[in-house]
Amino acid sequence: MPSEFDPALPSIRQVQTLIKQANRVELKLVTGDLVIGKISWQDQNCLSIIDANNQTILVWRNAIAYLKPIN
Repeated sequence: MPSEFDPALPSIRQVQTLIKQANRVELKLVTGDLVIGKISWQDQNCLSIIDANNQTILVWRNAIAYLKPIN
């Protein structure tokens, strides 16, 4: 798990772009669960996702297997 938030990292910049564009994303978690929604913010530990029911879900970065934009 990263100890510092480094906005120069490509992964951080890509997530920032998804936030700015308000794209929906699909997060597959290491547990096999699927989370779909829009990322509202990120920090060095978590992503905050707003789902279709307008509920906030905090997802720890180390729980993410993959993240992909949904068109």
